[in-house]
Amino acid sequence: MATSLAGRTAVVTGASSGIGLAVAQSLGGLGMNLVLGARSAHKLEAVARSLGGAATAVVTDVTSQASTAALIRTAVDLHGGIDVVVANAGIYIGGEFAGGDLSGFLRLIDTNVGGVVRTVYAALEHMVPAGAGDIVITSSISGHQAIYWEPVYSASKHAVHGLTHALRRQLVGSGVRVGAVAPGMVLNDLWNVSGDEEVAAGVAAGAGLRSEDVADAVVYMLTRPRHVNIRDLVLMPINQEL
Repeated sequence: MATSLAGRTAVVTGASSGIGLAVAQSLGGLGMNLVLGARSAHKLEAVARSLGGAATAVVTDVTSQASTAALIRTAVDLHGGIDVVVANAGIYIGGEFAGGDLSGFLRLIDTNVGGVVRTVYAALEHMVPAGAGDIVITSSISGHQAIYWEPVYSASKHAVHGLTHALRRQLVGSGVRVGAVAPGMVLNDLWNVSGDEEVAAGVAAGAGLRSEDVADAVVYMLTRPRHVNIRDLVLMPINQEL
């Protein structure tokens, strides 16, 4: 039997666009209180307004410990605790490693790995004493296999999987569930795909997923009975050859 999320509180990072936006919309539609984090104040506040009184926008830089701690603290202060954290914020850089943008590569690692570490660390300070909670980390198929055209991005997602798997084992008996959702190609602005027609064409060709498809997977993970922990959920476009 699916577990109801109505009335519970969720924190979503990277919530101003793409997967994070779709997750926020899905969870809001299920009656959750939302505290949304992203760097872009303008975009984030527009998202919060579109979701009505259930959503609070907190400008957040996941490369800052103080910023991620403030995001989690806001949720606790407003709603008395947190039930769900979706650690979704991330950036993408592909291309050749040798001769590539080293500062960009290191920024990617700090965002995609360090951002998850900071967000989850701050959340567990509240979830572990409460004896309950759900953490879902947005990963990628790149975390399950080394993809040569995006070596640093792939490395970041391998690190995220290592954290997910080890942390799940450390938290056995705590009441806190940890899992990662790992999509293949998602047709959104992270991959420079914009516009409904371009997305629809990619979906029709089986070449990509919608952000909403990933959000559906996250909802599935969160609504399993409490004795079930979905550690990894991989979803791929039907015609993506990886």
